[in-house]
Amino acid sequence: MQRYMKSALPFLGVPAPALRGAVRAALAAHPLEPDGWRDPVLELWRGARYREERYAALELARRFGRSANAGDLILFEELIVSGSWWDLVDSAAHLVGNLLRRYPDPIRFAMLTWARGDDLWKRRASIICQLGCKGDTDLELLYACIEPSLGRPEFFLRKAIGWAPRDLAWSDPHEVDRYVRLHADRLSQLSRREATKHLARLLA
Repeated sequence: MQRYMKSALPFLGVPAPALRGAVRAALAAHPLEPDGWRDPVLELWRGARYREERYAALELARRFGRSANAGDLILFEELIVSGSWWDLVDSAAHLVGNLLRRYPDPIRFAMLTWARGDDLWKRRASIICQLGCKGDTDLELLYACIEPSLGRPEFFLRKAIGWAPRDLAWSDPHEVDRYVRLHADRLSQLSRREATKHLARLLA
């Protein structure tokens, strides 16, 4: 697992279902107040000796997502910047997406800033944070976050640029078809392949 994830932290080898069960059991034994999750998340994350401890921190934050507020973007930003690999960043981006749905104005502004910034992982998070939003996807925001990275060579940006439209295609395949055709000469082969993976079937 450590070799596959190219992780500096070693793994304990705990599969995801068991890890979620461990977090659930820990919370049952040591209940937290609705606003008492932030310090444990940061303690788990910053003090992690094994990668699963960071996974547990993300799971803990996910479980208390309804009590998160716009100010918690700073916390999630730390997880993204210091996590700096797709497994951790993608989970943290989901947390950011939950904030976006609840606090659209400040989080939207932040995503536009992230999309133009120097940090690759914040760019990726800005692009994929709306995964699963389906018909509620803010298309203007999505395309604005993709735009600054269209010419970038990094695999994880190109993958994200394709992944976001591919996810959107399940609810709006015609819009994805329009977007891909419009930007066919600017999308990398990887992005285009990812975006159109299910498109023909969805348009049929």
